[in-house]
Amino acid sequence: MNPEPNTELYVLPLVVRIERATPPERTDALEAAAMAVLSLLDDPGEWAAELHAWQSTGKIRKVVRRARGAEWSRALALPGRTVEHRTAEVRVHPPVPLDDWPRDLARLQVSGTELTDTAGPGPAEPPVLWANPALEMSAGKAMAQAGHAAQLAWWASDAEERAAWRERGLAMSVRTATAQGDFDAMAASGLPVVRDAGFTEIEPGSCTFVADAPWLRGRVARS
Repeated sequence: MNPEPNTELYVLPLVVRIERATPPERTDALEAAAMAVLSLLDDPGEWAAELHAWQSTGKIRKVVRRARGAEWSRALALPGRTVEHRTAEVRVHPPVPLDDWPRDLARLQVSGTELTDTAGPGPAEPPVLWANPALEMSAGKAMAQAGHAAQLAWWASDAEERAAWRERGLAMSVRTATAQGDFDAMAASGLPVVRDAGFTEIEPGSCTFVADAPWLRGRVARS
């Protein structure tokens, strides 16, 4: 059931640690962001009210900012939860009103998240969040979109499926589809699809990610 609509727009802040000498691998950062989002959805803890306010807007907007050094230390001092995934560290904070960010988060930069993979990622393990190969996105933008895809997959899963996912540590793979035709076929198959609102970087309505898992195939997903 969808939450009752809320008129105040909330956003979910995500902060990725990008030290100059040791930036994370791009795929690791995308997967860590998706896992961080699921961690909060699965167990909001003391932030249940903030999570409800965010979801009840009918939107699932996320903003990714970067931090290093003292900036990262200040982010750690604020309420939130950190996910460490291979080379990446991503901190998810409780949702905040769009125009009322904590000062130490508002000061962080959105730009500058041009991460790369120095080696090809290994074999994908389901669930797999597939990126649209036709779109170019910064790592920060792609992290937010991967988080959207993970959230739609979570909403489309039942209690038993979520429990099995939880037992695997809420892990998932993020990959770029190898062919546009493959991506388009998945997007048309009933799997959860992320359609971007067009606030930044890409055209409104663009299909950015598809979430694929054996238990989601053939099921009409929430959007």
